[in-house]
Amino acid sequence: MFDPQELAKTLGNLQEKLSDAQEKSKNLTFNAKSGGGLINVTANGDGEIIDITIDDSLLEDKESLQILLISAINDVFKSVESNRKNMAMGMLGNLENFPFKGL
Repeated sequence: MFDPQELAKTLGNLQEKLSDAQEKSKNLTFNAKSGGGLINVTANGDGEIIDITIDDSLLEDKESLQILLISAINDVFKSVESNRKNMAMGMLGNLENFPFKGL
């Protein structure tokens, strides 16, 4: 049977868990390397680039630098997105006792 109070309670708990997860995610860092470690890109859980290191040997080769930088940035964004999906799936798993169950 549908219980509006139970729904409100569940949604409130879910919203609280979402806020907690977002806050924890901000403190996570993700790294990606390319060119055998010549480029290292670090992003936080919000997907903001917080650090980039470039080996001095790449400073003379603009084209290689660009290619490796793009690769590392794309990889770090994939890691951030994967983390977001995993967090969302974890929260959805908590909905198995959702008040609509059986409707």
